[in-house]
Amino acid sequence: MTADTLPQALSPAAVTALASRLVDNVSEVVRGQPLAVRMLAAAFLSGGHVLIEDTPGNGKTTLAHAFARSVAADFRRVQGAPDLLPSDVTGSSVWNQVSQSFTFVPGPVFSHVLLVDELNRTPPRTQAAFLEAMEEGTVTVDGVSHPLPTPFTVIATQNPLEQHGAYPLPEGQLDRFALRVTLEPLSEADELRVLRDQVHHATVTDLPPVIDVATWRACCSAVRAVYVAPVVSAYALALVRATREHPRVAHGASSRAAISFVRTAQAWAVVHGREFLVPEDLQAIARAALAHRVIGAGGDPGDALDDILARVPVPLGA
Repeated sequence: MTADTLPQALSPAAVTALASRLVDNVSEVVRGQPLAVRMLAAAFLSGGHVLIEDTPGNGKTTLAHAFARSVAADFRRVQGAPDLLPSDVTGSSVWNQVSQSFTFVPGPVFSHVLLVDELNRTPPRTQAAFLEAMEEGTVTVDGVSHPLPTPFTVIATQNPLEQHGAYPLPEGQLDRFALRVTLEPLSEADELRVLRDQVHHATVTDLPPVIDVATWRACCSAVRAVYVAPVVSAYALALVRATREHPRVAHGASSRAAISFVRTAQAWAVVHGREFLVPEDLQAIARAALAHRVIGAGGDPGDALDDILARVPVPLGA
């Protein structure tokens, strides 16, 4: 489907079909991670940003790269490093000898899909450079605001904080990610398939795009039209508000988190072939959507979320 043939609006059924193509394409090179692939598809189709967390060498970058290559869009990659400057991300004003004036030279953030590899190896000042871009869709350089292309999605990877040389991401930046996804350990059979793929089959650089920018933009609009019953909205809010009152949580999820939670769940519903949201959609993504936005008071915030999911009443008949 191209921009020339794209209808003005896509039905949820059409988005489901496109999501299936996207998931199948990525799964050609990402083995043994069906949940992570579907999670990224949901974030992608809702216009959200994704943080992929795992130890080195387990496929974070391959997963992110596979999604980026599956879209016929402007794709840029930034490698996190301690010496990466904010201007390396946003761009800078450069003196033009011909015009005798400063000219803005855009950085890699001016793309549709930005892969930031090992984000938590960049220093705090550079991490902060992503905040405005991720939330506002603009960057400000020398007092001038520059709009980014739309849609715009950041797919970032990070290694666990016990790894040497990592900088913890600030809460404000974590709150900009719709989902934090952790990869599952590969079974022996899946790991063997990965080894064989490297020798005999297509790798991530061989993936063809299956969706273009205009279609992606239409998908994001269609996802927002997925029906959310009032009782389901109330259930989503009850889950978020419960994070602010749980004894094992020092700081709960924000109102921004609640909005992102529902929006991503709408995409999750479409990925699974439905035109309406049900409580099970919220339950399926709750850990990935909320745990990184919660500051624990001792212990894993994910465990507190599991307790909240078990305690908050599920609306009947939703």
